[in-house]
Formats: sequence, C-alpha cells, structure tokens
Amino acid sequence: MSENGKRRLIGAAAVGLGALGVGELVAAARGGSMLDGVGRLLADTAPIAVVEELVAKSGKHDKEATRYGVAANVVTAAVGIAALPERFRTPAIAAVGAGTAAVALRSTDRSVAGALGGLTAAAVLRAGLRRPPAGFGAGLLWATAGAGLFAAAETLVRRTDQRHRDRVAAIGPMGSGTPVPDDGLSNEPGLSPLITKAGRFYVADVNSRAPRIDPAQWRLSITGKVAHPLRLSLADLADQAVEFDAVMVCVHNVPGQGRAGNARWFGVPLATLFDHAVPDSGATRLITRAVDGYTISLPLDELRSGELPGYLVIGMNGEPLPPEHGFPARVFVPGLYGQYTGAKYLAELEFSDDSHVDYWWKRGWTRETLRVTPQARIDVTATAEPGSGKTTLAGVAWAPPQGVSLVEIRVGETDWLPVELGAEIAPAAWRRWRTVLDLPPGTHAISARVTGRSGQIQSGEPAAPFPVGPSGFHTVTVTV
Repeated sequence: MSENGKRRLIGAAAVGLGALGVGELVAAARGGSMLDGVGRLLADTAPIAVVEELVAKSGKHDKEATRYGVAANVVTAAVGIAALPERFRTPAIAAVGAGTAAVALRSTDRSVAGALGGLTAAAVLRAGLRRPPAGFGAGLLWATAGAGLFAAAETLVRRTDQRHRDRVAAIGPMGSGTPVPDDGLSNEPGLSPLITKAGRFYVADVNSRAPRIDPAQWRLSITGKVAHPLRLSLADLADQAVEFDAVMVCVHNVPGQGRAGNARWFGVPLATLFDHAVPDSGATRLITRAVDGYTISLPLDELRSGELPGYLVIGMNGEPLPPEHGFPARVFVPGLYGQYTGAKYLAELEFSDDSHVDYWWKRGWTRETLRVTPQARIDVTATAEPGSGKTTLAGVAWAPPQGVSLVEIRVGETDWLPVELGAEIAPAAWRRWRTVLDLPPGTHAISARVTGRSGQIQSGEPAAPFPVGPSGFHTVTVTV
C-alpha cells in the first residue's frame, strides 16, 4: 500500500473514532448507549463458542470487553468503508446507521437514545469521509476529540446510573437487619466473608447495563394459566417477604473462580404467590420474564412440591436489590445455577405449558433444570514463617440446597484429609473451612473437594461450563 493510502486509512480510523464519540455522547445525553444495543445483539446471535471464549478470557470484565470490542469494531468499520469506491460509501454508511438504530430499537430500554446516537454517528462519519483529515495534525485532532467525547459519554451514563442507584437505595431497608451469626472460624486474611457485599458479588448478564426502572411505577404481573391474575407493587411484595441465606453460583464458575457469592436475601416464597394466583391444572412451567422480554422458565411441579424452594427476591443484604443484581425483583431458586434460576429485572411471571422455549435453550444450552454441583474453593494458602512447613489452608464450599457435610483436602495423590468446618448458617449457604498442614520442603499441589448432605461428592473430572455446567477440583500450588 502506498504512503497516501496508509494516510487515508489512518485518517479514516480517526474519523471513525470521532463519529463514535459524537454518537455515543448523543445517546448518553438521553441516558442510553448505541454500543450497548450492539453488544446485546452480539450476545444474542454470536456463535456460542465465541461467547464462551469471551467469558472465559475476560472473566468478570466481560461487559467491558464487549463494550470496547464493539467500539474497536466501529473504528475498523470506518476504515473498511473508507477503502470502498466512492459510489459505495454513502449506501454503506446509511446501512450502518440504519442498522445501529434498528438494533437499538430492539430494546425496550434506552432505544430512542441508542437510535439517535447511531444515526448521528453515521452522519458524522459521512461528513468526515467526504473531507478526510489532511495530515497528521488534523487526524490527531479528530481522534483526540472522539476519544474525549467517548470518555464524556461514559462519564455521563455512569452518573445517570449512579442517580438511579441512589434512588433505589432511598427506598429504605429490605430485611430485618439481623446480624449474621458467627461461624466460629477466625477471619484468616483472604478468606471469603460469610456474606458477600453487593459491590463484590459477581454480576452476570446479557445486558451491558441494568435497565433503569422507576420503583414507583413498577408492577409485577402474574398472568397465564391462573385462576387469579395479579399485579403487585414492591410494597405488596415486601409485606409477604422473608429473609434467607443462600449462595448463588454462575454456570461459568470453573473451580477456583469467584463467580459465586453468598448473600442474605429478602423475598416472597414462590409457594405464597402460587397460593394467591392458584395455577390451572394445565400449567407446567413458570416463565420469569424481564422488562426486555428475556425469559427463563422453571418446572412448576418441582417448585410447588418444595423440591426446588424458590423466591421472588426484592432485597439483598438488608437493602433493595441493586440495579445490577436485578432491581426491582428477580426469581432465585437456591440450588440452580444463576443462568437457570430465574430472570432479573422482572416484569411478569407467567404460568404456561411446555410449549415455551427459553432464551438459553435457543443458544444451545441444556433444556434440563441445571442444578449446582458441590464445589470447594481454596481462598488462603499461608505459610507460618520462612523455613516452616506449617501452612494454613482455608476457603469456602457449597452444595445447595441441602448443604455441606464434609470438606477434604489432598496433597498430591495422597489420601483425602477432612478439614475443620465453620458452623452452617443455612443449608443453602456456603460454608467456610480451615486446616493447618505441616508440609515438607518442596512444591506441593493441593486440591479440595466437598461432599453434600445429599451424598453427592464433588467430581474431579474437568469439564467446561457449556452446555451442562463445570466440574473439576480447585488445585493450588504451595512451595515450602
């Protein structure tokens, strides 16, 4: 490629960054984002292998990776359009602008904002490519302005999100505020607390940002095959809610990762709602539907029998559900992976038959009710002092909903050794454990496993999360 050609492409990239910044700021001024809509489209349609690789590589930063990946692709698209013959550029830009607007309008939240941002970005891109930057200085000006506008848009959206979080928090307590009981284990540095703070609790979602739902206007609709359809406010639900402690586990939580958290939840037992609504005999599934139409369904017979004790949750750790964790309400069934336990940002509970098809089923995940398998995690490996073999190991283990009965560790391929368990705060909650080993000099591979009260022993066979959940032992290396 000639030097002039390279300069044109670099200039096109600068124009693309400028168009991105302007479009995203226009969307942010109305509380939205054009990138979020594109990111959701990718989550919905990208090959499942690509999605799983992104989750595996980016971990808890998957949303940021998606967002900035989309931004990079916008700039790349600008370079590609600039390389087209002149007669094709305008139609290509129009198609990109219309496509971005259409993607934004798929959503029930921030749709107009995203559409305006996409159309504005297309207009700026067209103007910039008609008279591309001449020289390095002009290109740098485009790029700097674009990056600055993009940063301003990010700041604006975050401030809008924070105002919504403050409004949610102002609702007041959701729960009794009863202190969490002591489990009898000393607080080893690095050992997970009994209750995970909301800000440190993992977040998994197909959306880049939580929808902003007005608590005063929100109502939960209970519809479908029921004798008594209902519409319930937050106050209606709070009057019937109870507190319970339980661990929530992401289906992508491979051994040793932090995609699990233990919280004190505040919610209405689903059995109570069933008593009010009275499902018809033909109802076999409970469809949990979010404000954007996303659905997860649950087997009604198992919910009604108590085999899967579920809750309509409206509070977390004594406060209203934070937006990122599902405000104003979510369904949570302890013992099911988060991806299968029920939708966040609820708008409706619908009693239906087996004809319904869930979001994740369409994406290739199993149609079976996906239950959490027992898992132990090693949080702490601390040697007493240099030259000493005394090593403290500590961590958490879970086997909801029945609970943990035994945690063991193994050094290399030796026999499994039981460890000290902290007191159980609830069967569905995680349980902390601790032990001290006297290890000889050298390097040691130490694994942990848990046995559930149901008798199920954690499997050591490594397996990836897709399509039926992960397995394997968490193993760490300790050098004495």
